[in-house]
Amino acid sequence: MFKRILIPTDGSKLSRKAIKAGVRLAKDLGAKVTAYYALEMFQPYVYGDGTVIDSATLNAFEQRARQQGQKYLDEVEKAAKAAGVGCEKVMTKPATPYQGIVDAARKKKCDVIFMASHGRGEFASLILGSVTQKVLAKSKVPVLVYR
Repeated sequence: MFKRILIPTDGSKLSRKAIKAGVRLAKDLGAKVTAYYALEMFQPYVYGDGTVIDSATLNAFEQRARQQGQKYLDEVEKAAKAAGVGCEKVMTKPATPYQGIVDAARKKKCDVIFMASHGRGEFASLILGSVTQKVLAKSKVPVLVYR
């Protein structure tokens, strides 16, 4: 059925549970996984007096975010290896996390996205939306939401 499963992660507790369930699904189906992390873009902030955060500080923030993202991807790889499932790791710097997830699924030819739902209340979801809801709306491949 599914041969390549995209498993996006943000390092959250529910995301870690979804990793385990996604890897189990991959093992049961004889599929491979693609671990994905969206590196959030840091915007230079301008303070009231016109001061902008310098590029060295922004670069340091990005480097730290890359290290953290690599740690999260390594968790997926470790779970996949323990289950005997092939794993590829992908980190990109998309405009928004949901766009990165949808693009990664397309570029890596994944036939399903297996991701966590963060269970906001209905009111908060209406106002703020969620990455999962946006992936559901924009993805051309099936999305399995782990709760």
